[in-house]
Amino acid sequence: MSSPASDMDLASIDVSDPQLYLNDTWQPYFAKLRAEAPVHFQPESPTGPYWSVSSHGLIKAVDTNHQAFSSADGIAIAEAPSKDELKDTDVVIENFIAMDPPDHDRQRATVAPSVAPSNLANFEPLIRERVVDILSGLPIGETFNWVDRVSVELTARMLATLFDFPYEDRRKLIYWSDITTDTPELTGGEIPDPEQRKADLMECATTFMGLWQDRVSAPPKFDLISMMAHGKDTQNMTENPMLFLGNILLLIVGGNDTTRNSISGGVLALNQFPDQYQKLMATPTLIPNMVSEMIRWQTPVIHMRRRAMEDIQLGKELIKAGDKVVMWYLSGNRDESVFPDADKLIIDRANARAHVAFGFGVHRCMGNRLAEMQLRVLWEEICRRFERVEVVGPVGRNPNNFIRGIHDLPVRLHPKPGYR
Repeated sequence: MSSPASDMDLASIDVSDPQLYLNDTWQPYFAKLRAEAPVHFQPESPTGPYWSVSSHGLIKAVDTNHQAFSSADGIAIAEAPSKDELKDTDVVIENFIAMDPPDHDRQRATVAPSVAPSNLANFEPLIRERVVDILSGLPIGETFNWVDRVSVELTARMLATLFDFPYEDRRKLIYWSDITTDTPELTGGEIPDPEQRKADLMECATTFMGLWQDRVSAPPKFDLISMMAHGKDTQNMTENPMLFLGNILLLIVGGNDTTRNSISGGVLALNQFPDQYQKLMATPTLIPNMVSEMIRWQTPVIHMRRRAMEDIQLGKELIKAGDKVVMWYLSGNRDESVFPDADKLIIDRANARAHVAFGFGVHRCMGNRLAEMQLRVLWEEICRRFERVEVVGPVGRNPNNFIRGIHDLPVRLHPKPGYR
């Protein structure tokens, strides 16, 4: 039986449709593009014309060529409104991921030490302590939402640590992250209360401005705000409020979405492929490789956008200067020519680390090693306590073409004999 996409005219395929991700029906559309048009032009999407790049190799070619493919116009498929189209409730922000070298490199270098390998060893005991605390408080014998109790809670605790943010207010960081990426252009819906969203983002800016003032007048510390407040290339950032807010939100979203949705997606994947769950329980030493495979399978950031700076040949297509080019990381991570049986989770997959979920080149995810560490420690502790984390109800997904998010994952725990 043919899939809905197999008989579809290529010209009509628009993989930016958020409903594909809400309903988890995107796979055949990308499979068709990879097979027939790995560089594909869509002239009439709701966010304007764009080129889709869907194969693993061509995604890497775009991502590693920042001279020809610029990030300076933004990283999501949606265009920022022009000055004459701005509404009172719009919040237009800037950040260093939407910059090209050398500006990007200078600002990134200021905060990168916080998640450098030399500092990660300091985080592991703290991550383990918080994972143990979270898992010890989970209910046995009843159904609960894994996303809220584990994925979100662990992420919120680590974000609060990275920013040295008031611990009791840590859930605000998750909320601010969510409203940053829940925009009509990415979700296909409307913001329920645009004025409230703007007020909430301004609260975020005010809160972090207060933290900045505290840190700038104190000796340097090893949290992200202190690093930026004392960094040569970032210490004047508060003079541009939208750049300040944008960089704060970039760090919050970056620290939230990859870890949170890979934690949720990993549980879901092991339930969809129970033979892999059995393999994990038999061989827990596979956990580090499994973490990479979970990130590949889930791909929390669905796409990244670039702007062509010159006429350039990509695959069989000629892309014109000024064209919008979208790298679909989710598709690249299901490229069968690189990952055989790509739709399956295979926890001992030999090349799991070849995934493109973190990007490549100058914009490669800064916190990728920290995200992997959180997932590794979490699964080490899960395997000590539980024979199975069983998914017992329907998955709640978000309609969003940028973040592949899960908001509801009902589970029931099966503890190992002797645990509690």
